[in-house]
Amino acid sequence: MLNVVLLRPEIPPNTGNIGRLCHATGATLHLIGPLGFSLGEKALRRAGLDYWQDLAPVLWDSYEDFRASVPPSSRVWLLTTKCERPYWDVSFQAGDYLVFGSETRGLPESLLQAHPDDCLTIPQVAGRSLNLSTAAGIVLYEGVRQLSSAHQSDTFA
Repeated sequence: MLNVVLLRPEIPPNTGNIGRLCHATGATLHLIGPLGFSLGEKALRRAGLDYWQDLAPVLWDSYEDFRASVPPSSRVWLLTTKCERPYWDVSFQAGDYLVFGSETRGLPESLLQAHPDDCLTIPQVAGRSLNLSTAAGIVLYEGVRQLSSAHQSDTFA
C-alpha cells in the first residue's frame, strides 16, 4: 500500500485525522520529528485515537534517517504549494511515500530544490491553502483509487 509521511507536524488533531486516514486505507504513517506535541497529549487523544496502538506509526528522528530507510524501488513524492505539477498527473504505485510538511512552514525549500521532479501540488485558488489533514486525504485517496483500479480490487468496496 502507500505511506504517508509527516515532517515535523505541529497540530495534534491534524496528525490524528491523518492517522485515521492511514488506518482506514491500510497506509503506513511515518512521523518525522521533532513533533510539535507529545504523542500522549490530551489533544491528540481527543482527535479520536482509540486505534493508535493498532496504527503503529513509524517514528523518525530526522528526514535523513527516514530517507535512508526508503527502499530503492519506492518513490518519494513531496507535496507542496510551490510547484505546478498536480498530484493527479502521477500514476501512484504500491510502496510510494507521500511527504507533507508542517502546518505553518510546509516542506523546507532546500528539500524541494534538491528534488524538483518529485514535487506535486493540489491546485487551489491563489492565496489559499488547505488544512494538512484535508490535503493528505485528497492525495492518499487518489492513490488508493488508482491502486484499486489497477488491481481490480474490491478491498475498499
